[in-house]
Amino acid sequence: MGAGIEETSSLSHLEAHVARLTSGDRLVDLTNGAVGGLQENTVPASPGPAARQSGSSHDSATCDESGRPCWREALAPYARPRPARSALDVATSVVPYLVLSALMYLALDISYLLALALALPAAGFLVRTYIIFHDCTHGSFMKTKRSNAWLGTMLGLVVFSDFRGWRHNHAVHHATAGDLDRRGVGDVPTKTVAEYQAMERRPRLAYRLYRNPLVMFGIGPIYAMLVQPRLVPSSTRARIKRSIIATNFALVALVAALCWLMGWREYLLVQAPTFMLAGAAGVWLFYVQHQFEDVYWESRERWSYADAALRGSSYLKLPKVLQFFSGNIGLHHVHHLSARIPNYNLQRAHDDNAIFHDVPTLSFADGMRAVRLKLYDEDRGRMVSFAQARVGATVPVPAAPAGAVSPSSF
Repeated sequence: MGAGIEETSSLSHLEAHVARLTSGDRLVDLTNGAVGGLQENTVPASPGPAARQSGSSHDSATCDESGRPCWREALAPYARPRPARSALDVATSVVPYLVLSALMYLALDISYLLALALALPAAGFLVRTYIIFHDCTHGSFMKTKRSNAWLGTMLGLVVFSDFRGWRHNHAVHHATAGDLDRRGVGDVPTKTVAEYQAMERRPRLAYRLYRNPLVMFGIGPIYAMLVQPRLVPSSTRARIKRSIIATNFALVALVAALCWLMGWREYLLVQAPTFMLAGAAGVWLFYVQHQFEDVYWESRERWSYADAALRGSSYLKLPKVLQFFSGNIGLHHVHHLSARIPNYNLQRAHDDNAIFHDVPTLSFADGMRAVRLKLYDEDRGRMVSFAQARVGATVPVPAAPAGAVSPSSF
């Protein structure tokens, strides 16, 4: 996932541009409606010819002769961070997480069961802290580039992630989500049914193992939060490489200091359950954002930025308490259409704009059921389970009636 974009021939010119923009010392100015880390004129906002013919693209609606999509202007007021509200977010995320972690340590002398009980809310506040870190990488949480970079770097030590490297990979994810020809950076590895059926036995077994819930939500958090962010691929650009290495050294020093103060056993007893719970929740949230039955996937020539946001990103309607701990990230369709909107403005942007009222909506139960979906079926235009893929291989897809539009053309 951290492969150098410019050096990899299979990645596009767009991704190379992402690498140039996001790997330097400065955070590129983001415009309303643009991908985090990209300037507006670098986003492929125009749909391909097939999408324009079918009239399915949201990118085609323009407000004026300049050709700018209407939603860019409509969402601009929400893409303005408010320092007081951002400060409240910090006060209701990283602060209670650190307080609860300290209380867990003190509870070890009373009962480890009490410490474990505190791990649940601590994990919730850690997820909320991660969302603020995420907003900082988009340049949406604070008013200035410097303050976003400073706060994001500090929070990166809390969530064990390098700010600059994570920002780069996540910018590529926003620029390529839903594009079948540009998978593999910052997303959940997803095969099509045809690709899976063409795999040899061993790679197929590895893919099935990876998509197993016990692996994805058990081992996955350990890899995603502790292992993967530490890796420094040789092809990574120099500035990102130095940033990852510096973050790794800082984390070693921080963990060593805490182990010296607390004792290494006590440190693990406090941190392990919190990180496992927060990691599992985070992996699930990221999974259901782009892995649901009617998700949008298209080949590159037919891919549309707005369609990928509005039809390829879910609206996960969670109970209010879970929406609070997840930092409104369930409103992922809004976030993907305009990454400059801070998390605390996402709900208001959704409520006020009709373009968001007809998007894929998932309940908590729907999100849990989505875990069974493993492959994308290009013929049926939907995610399917392994069992459904086997049935699809033996049952031909009925031909569409004359004049009808196939699911894959949407």
